[in-house]
Order: sequence, then structure tokens, then C-alpha cells
Amino acid sequence: MKIVCTIEARMKSSRLPGKVLLPVCGKPLLELMIERLRQVPELDGIVIATTADPSCQPIEDLAKRLRVGCFRGSEDDVLDRVLRSARSAQADLIVELTGDCPLMDPDLVSEVICEFRSRDVDYCANVLQRTHPRGMDVQAFPTKVLARVAELTNAPSDREHVSIYIYTHPELFRLHNVTNSLSPKMPTCASPWTRRTTSNWSAKSSSASTRRTPASASRTSCNSCVSIPSCAQSTPT
Repeated sequence: MKIVCTIEARMKSSRLPGKVLLPVCGKPLLELMIERLRQVPELDGIVIATTADPSCQPIEDLAKRLRVGCFRGSEDDVLDRVLRSARSAQADLIVELTGDCPLMDPDLVSEVICEFRSRDVDYCANVLQRTHPRGMDVQAFPTKVLARVAELTNAPSDREHVSIYIYTHPELFRLHNVTNSLSPKMPTCASPWTRRTTSNWSAKSSSASTRRTPASASRTSCNSCVSIPSCAQSTPT
């Protein structure tokens, strides 16, 4: 089974344009995220799923410099963009992430992949019952499952949010949620580990250290080095 992480990233975010390339510690946020994902031993590849809009050329340039895959597709049909990104890398299993999560915990990504492998399910994630901070969302599902979804729905919301059709149709797909093992009843974190708006862009120079974040950090604490005042609903990148 070839396991590939797809990262949805674009430059024309309405709330924080160009957010994935904003600099922290002298590097773009997306580069810091990729460095962390390279610490996940189960991953066979990484593909940035960006758009065909000319504004996204710097994202493709970054992918080339970092020697990761890059697929450019639809701005609005994110489901198709992710599916074609996965196919471009011959992925059997998609690990879906969004590019505004530079503090992603490599151990948590590994955990979701291992949980998927150990269970007879179509979808494994930590978002069905939220016990991790926003910015730590990890979803894993086979490419063939997303291909089936692409055939089943053309609803704009389904095409925009990629996997929403899977987890809102438990009668069609077998679902499994990965919960915070140390604090399974933890409410949604008041300070998400993500960057989504202009008003909360106030990163400190030490905010996104590339050192490996212990899994326990994302599971037991809502404190990051990045100051973000309020939770935001999960939206596509």
C-alpha cells in the first residue's frame, strides 16, 4: 500500500491571502509543515494539491525546491484536486491535510495511519469527535473511496470540502475516530494550532520550530508558541 499525504494549499485565501507562504523562523509555513511531515515513517510521499491559478506558481516553485510532488487543479472543486493529486503519485491511501497547519504533530499522523491499517474501515480521522486542537486535523482514506465519492456527488459543498460526504454517510462508509488517548473528553481547543485570518497573524520568531513535537503535546495541551485568539471552523485551503 502506497501512502501519500496530500496538502491542500493555495494563495487566494479570502481571510489571509498567501498564508501558506508567510515566513516564520525564516521559512514559509508550508515548508515548516513539510519538514515535520518528513518525520512520519509511514508516508511514502507528499503532494501539494494547489490550483491552476497563476498566483499559485510560488507554491509549485517551493514544491520543486523541496522535492515533493505538486499537482495543480481546480480552485473550487477541491475533491477533484485532491483525487487527481493522489492519482498523480499512484497513492493507495490518502492522508489529507490542509496547508495552514504548520505545527502538525508527526506522531499524530502516524497514529491515524496505523489505526487505519489495523481496522477494516473506509475512513479514519480525528475529526468525528474532536479531542485535539484545530490545526491537528488528520484524515486517512483510500484513493478508491474518494473516487467513489466523486462519482456519487456533484454538490458544491461536497466538492469543496473533499471528505465531508464520506463521514456524513455512515450507511455507505465504515468510519473510525482517533481520540486523544490521554484526555478523551477534552473540548475543542480554544486556541487552534493553525493560521487562517489576517487579524491573528502575529507569529513569534520561535513559533514553528522544526523540532519534533511530542505526541503528548498535541494531546494534552492547547498551548502553542503561536498566539491565535479564537477557534475557526475548518475550511478548505
